[in-house]
Amino acid sequence: MIHDYEELEKHISKVSHFISKEQGKREKILEQIGEIEKSIIDIQNKIDLLEKVSILLQKTSEYARNQAKVQIESLVTNCLQYIFENNIEFEIEIEELYGKPNAEFYVTTKVDDTIIKTKPEQSRGGGVVDIISLALRIAFLQVHKPKIEGPLILDEPAKHVSEDYIFNVADFLKRTSEMFERQIIMVTHNNHLASIGTNAYRVTMKGTESHVEKITPD
Repeated sequence: MIHDYEELEKHISKVSHFISKEQGKREKILEQIGEIEKSIIDIQNKIDLLEKVSILLQKTSEYARNQAKVQIESLVTNCLQYIFENNIEFEIEIEELYGKPNAEFYVTTKVDDTIIKTKPEQSRGGGVVDIISLALRIAFLQVHKPKIEGPLILDEPAKHVSEDYIFNVADFLKRTSEMFERQIIMVTHNNHLASIGTNAYRVTMKGTESHVEKITPD
């Protein structure tokens, strides 16, 4: 009987270990699914933004459309060059498609005498896409007629931009706020971006409760 009991204990222990291991795998898979869902939402938000800019260009007259095109190209290009410190440029090509103007977005860079032209999502990874998305938000707010008032609300801007350029992003946001006299409300985990705020708050979880504390600048 004792031997059978010990064997049963060992079997139960093995089963418990197996269940624990499988639960760990399940939690990891659920975590990965959550991250993928967040990425899908982020991509969808960027697609929605591109569609809004495209619609804005569609609804204006040819002259106003070309004016808006030049303004948007200039603002986004200046943003890209300010942050990445190179000759990268943003271009919008407008053509008639099924009787309506359709806008396509491109990024160009010059290497020696060769001009490389690609779609934003195909150029140098997510960092460029993040900055174009950020610049388009600003351009959309400034070019839209009538002008859209209110703050610029950002959720994890420049999430994929490397630390080599994050200081430039922070400085760009600060200068943009001052230049356009527009308040920026931003949610970020990046300390460099958080440091530019006039007011900054840290939100932490304690159990199931969120705790908010104001951050005092150093």
